[in-house]
Amino acid sequence: MAKFSESFRNIFKIQELRQRIFYTAALLIVVRFGSHVTLPGIDAKVLSEVIRTQSSNTLFGLYDLFVGGAFRNAAIFALGIMPYISSSIIIQLLGAVIPYFQKLTKEGEEGRKKITQLTRYGTVLISILQAWGVSVQLSSMSAAGAPIIPPEVQGFTFQLSTMIVLTAGTIFMMWLGEQITERGIGNGISLIIFIGIIARFPNAILDEYQIVSQGGRGLIVELIIVALMVVIVAGIVLVTQATRRIPVQYAKRVVGRKVYGGVTQYIPMRVNTAGVMPIIFAQAIMFIPNTILTFFPENETLQGFAQYFNYTSATYSVVYALMIIFFTYFYTAVAFNPKDVAETMQKQGGFIPGIRPGKNTSDFIDNILTKITLPGSVFLAIVAILPAIMIRMGVTSSFASFFGGTSLLIVVGVGLDTLQQIESHLLMRHYDGFMKSGKIKGRR
Repeated sequence: MAKFSESFRNIFKIQELRQRIFYTAALLIVVRFGSHVTLPGIDAKVLSEVIRTQSSNTLFGLYDLFVGGAFRNAAIFALGIMPYISSSIIIQLLGAVIPYFQKLTKEGEEGRKKITQLTRYGTVLISILQAWGVSVQLSSMSAAGAPIIPPEVQGFTFQLSTMIVLTAGTIFMMWLGEQITERGIGNGISLIIFIGIIARFPNAILDEYQIVSQGGRGLIVELIIVALMVVIVAGIVLVTQATRRIPVQYAKRVVGRKVYGGVTQYIPMRVNTAGVMPIIFAQAIMFIPNTILTFFPENETLQGFAQYFNYTSATYSVVYALMIIFFTYFYTAVAFNPKDVAETMQKQGGFIPGIRPGKNTSDFIDNILTKITLPGSVFLAIVAILPAIMIRMGVTSSFASFFGGTSLLIVVGVGLDTLQQIESHLLMRHYDGFMKSGKIKGRR
């Protein structure tokens, strides 16, 4: 504890780090403020009644969790940063199958700039489509016969203004995320999602307290649930940090009077190389069917089909789990390319003992990566669908969503990555960091 307190004090001794943290906090406050500014033309009293009676055991309830309640508040940041995530997924998928995008990924800084620009264009397009769906859904919502949007306001003007405001809100949040990444402590997009989830923490605790106080659930059962969540957190941390190290021998080389090599180094390969990105990717894709179905609120056939994509349905859980496994392998392949690693080793005179350099080394690394990624991907899938199972067992959706599955993975993953960013600033200036000992040290 003393070491932790000392490291925390060291943060404020470094002017640059202190400024980055304050800058990040200020932008995150702006994000939270925008989550409570209601769209123009909406009756706030009727909206509050709809929120009170509306069930959150739906996919839109989960979407609302990512945007920190902005969706239920019909706020200007109701779409959150998810359109940007969806656009990023599409661009990365295109990069795996279309030569033009593959070429961009190999063009260095210029290619990255072009990909970033295309991602932004895609974000605008997706935001417009989702904003249209939101405007249609809001127009059909009412409480006790009173529409959420007064009759004199409904129509093309409301839909157009809603599309403009929501799209502008998403673009502004995208810009805020980029600013946090460049001028703050990094991980801007992830931190925006992180703060939205954390903002729901008091509500989750309050919901559970009310159930226990009203006799809906015994205290012992509640303690068992909390203990289970603690075990899940511990499991996530262990899986996130677990690594397998591959020894690499560098042969001695004599250049003039200097001797290079002759040492053994290790390639750390994490069980969960992809982090929380497969969860975010899969979740963004799962939002698409329900977004499309919001365009047809009066069609009974399509609304019946929407039940298959209900957050608590078995169909949703199976499809969601399979997509997480797929994206875990996909993102791992993007983040860690065995062929590039093998080529770099060969150029530097390194080799894995017992394995021939070149293609054999690449195949060996790829084989190990495939084996250790499988349990990591399955673990992510199980934890991600756990909240839906808990909801069917009677746990409130806010508590289940926050302490299990996607939310928990994001909170733990982003929290550890943020600590790592702060740690790097402390170590660069010869201060002790938060992760000086233990398994967390392996993240460096």
